[in-house]
Amino acid sequence: MSDQPNPAPVIILVEPQLGENIGMVARAMANFGLSELRLVNPRDGWPNEKARAAASRADHVIDGVAVFDTLREAVADLQYVGATTARPRDNFKPVVGPVEAARKLRDASRDGRRTGLMFGRERFGLYNEEIGLADEIVTFPVNPEFSSLNIAQAVLLMSYEWLKSGLERETDTNFAGPDLAPADKRHIHGFLEHLDAALSARGYFRPAAKKPKMLDNVRAVFTRPGFTEPEVKVLRGVLASLDYFSPNEPRGSGYPGRKRKADLGIDRDASDD
Repeated sequence: MSDQPNPAPVIILVEPQLGENIGMVARAMANFGLSELRLVNPRDGWPNEKARAAASRADHVIDGVAVFDTLREAVADLQYVGATTARPRDNFKPVVGPVEAARKLRDASRDGRRTGLMFGRERFGLYNEEIGLADEIVTFPVNPEFSSLNIAQAVLLMSYEWLKSGLERETDTNFAGPDLAPADKRHIHGFLEHLDAALSARGYFRPAAKKPKMLDNVRAVFTRPGFTEPEVKVLRGVLASLDYFSPNEPRGSGYPGRKRKADLGIDRDASDD
């Protein structure tokens, strides 16, 4: 039993059959900060080396597994329990989706209450009488024509929603891209002047009478996205590489390094073609 002030939910697997599935459940739990796993009458007994191997180093979850003979014993110390199922049940239990269920689990945790989520057998889930031990039914918005989830997948979905419910913003990620400000207009203008010169030297603007309109189109392309200064530097680097070529060289003559090889009598290799 956890003594944390804000305890995380317990994951309860009812009569799991395959050790590999138990291990993958442990791995999914560890991915999203859950660690307490309870097994009710596992078919192949416990401990199970196949479970440890499939857990992919989530050993702290495997080492802490508690085994119970009955589901009633497994939930006895919990104050709120959700029962996951993919099909309607003939009872009076409220039904919630994973997002709402995770928020309820989080609220209960902040109040110091012990919570859990029960998951049924790989083949047919939970019996109605087992769902009767839960406070609510949790179901996923899956394709009704193919609604069966692997047990590890179901645990992963709920573990993810649990972690997300504790974020300051549910859209937060562990890391973010660089904080890049739009480039100053002077950098954009300098790049466009450089581009104009490079394209003119290579005969891009043909016929010459259409150059103003063609240049307007080029400017529109490169000013619309709001490039950052590092991005403009990359583009200037591209143009600088073109500046190595003489406008008098025939098209396709290649980087000066190729001409240098020819001058030295070095045969071209396949990479030059």
